[in-house]
Amino acid sequence: MSHEPAKGPGRRAVLSGAAAGLLATTATKTRAADTRKRYALVGCGSRARMFQSAIWGAHKDHNQLVAVCDTNPGRLAYVAARAKSAGAPVPGVYLANDFDKMVRETKPDAVIVTTPDAYHVDYILKALEAGLDVVTEKPMTTDAAKAQKILDAVKRTGRHIRVTFNYRYAPFRSQIKELLMSGVIGDILSVDFQWLLNTSHGADYFRRWHSNKAISGGLMVHKATHHFDLVNWWLSDMPVSVTAVGKRDFYTPQMARRMGLSGPHERCLTCPEKAACSFHLDLAADAGLKALYLDNEKYDGYFRDRCVWRPDINIEDTMNVTVSYGNGATLNYSLNAFNAWEGYNIAFNGTKGRLEHTLNEQATTAGSGAPQSETERGVIRLIPLRQAAQTIPLRTGEGAHGGGDAVMLNDLFNPAAPADPLMRAADERGGAASILIGVAANRCFETGQPVRIDSLVSGLDTPRMPAMPGHDGPVPMPVKG
Repeated sequence: MSHEPAKGPGRRAVLSGAAAGLLATTATKTRAADTRKRYALVGCGSRARMFQSAIWGAHKDHNQLVAVCDTNPGRLAYVAARAKSAGAPVPGVYLANDFDKMVRETKPDAVIVTTPDAYHVDYILKALEAGLDVVTEKPMTTDAAKAQKILDAVKRTGRHIRVTFNYRYAPFRSQIKELLMSGVIGDILSVDFQWLLNTSHGADYFRRWHSNKAISGGLMVHKATHHFDLVNWWLSDMPVSVTAVGKRDFYTPQMARRMGLSGPHERCLTCPEKAACSFHLDLAADAGLKALYLDNEKYDGYFRDRCVWRPDINIEDTMNVTVSYGNGATLNYSLNAFNAWEGYNIAFNGTKGRLEHTLNEQATTAGSGAPQSETERGVIRLIPLRQAAQTIPLRTGEGAHGGGDAVMLNDLFNPAAPADPLMRAADERGGAASILIGVAANRCFETGQPVRIDSLVSGLDTPRMPAMPGHDGPVPMPVKG
């Protein structure tokens, strides 16, 4: 994803040197007799590279990247250099204030949104109103009011949104869905789900713009949207109500001092205690982080390596959530961001038995150019009622996010992709259902009271999901009142 804009997504950056020259040479091109689908991408941070590489590589025969847009001209120049290295045409480059001009001049068919989370809504709405379809990174947006605007705009414009939940596409998670659909454990009555972030990956959220809840929605929205979406999809169901508690106990100034530091300080680069802090991040030592962030600080003042012990962090690191679903199932979920290992445990309790799945992951610092997680080891266990447990071989894949990225990108960019009986593609309805659990949880943190999903938005229709044992699909959202 892109950086945290100093003054919002429409801020004009100061141009200088090569970046100014690059923008000055952006040419308006008429649409040639080219049948490839035309994409414009807004937000040129780390996550954007997945889409760029797919369009310039495996899916170049059917797609082209005609323009990119960002608040930071240095990152625009970085994308142009990456395009040249890939042997692809250099896309037109535009600053964020020139989004409308970009659409007029380059005439995309769809817009890919990979900005910081709170600004997704701005470009989603602009694209929909321009008659364009949208592909957006998760989370679709960060609060209920923004979700309502998106839902209303889709109905008003008749355009489509695709939310890229790559976790659905990991082979082992698709395997879980197939097992649940088969009825092997009967009707699902409850789910226990524990997600653990280690002190490499987990700590990174507290360095970046994600540590500001106004931009990320906190980990309940930015990170847990993946997990809530998985449960919604695994159950083929819609959430009804949420209760939750959350706190920040680890990434605090007090913890820094307990570790023998005098801090906190502003950032790792200038930290006087970097040699003593095991959480120190050296941006200059990582080529990807250096090129995306350290080299471009001069344009916007965004620091990618802020101290994880800062007092101004306002997101939680310890969260517990209970969700009730339309068909009667309940979810007991926890997220912890300072664990000794990375991965998750999940168990589905059904009328015919229990299905357990554990995955250990080896996580890396996001944005470094390496896969964010590589499957280290995992297991699936089926425990029928009154019978011995069975271990089921875990289905694996190649590439980032357990092999899910490549499968999702093929589904997204390949016009000949086969029909998917698992219905893994998510639209604005699935995008809203997942973030609204996190939005409700954030409200619970503040009030201590349960929150109904239908109190947050209106007109949230039920997405298409496969039928499950015991019912014909997800129960429609209850009508408010």
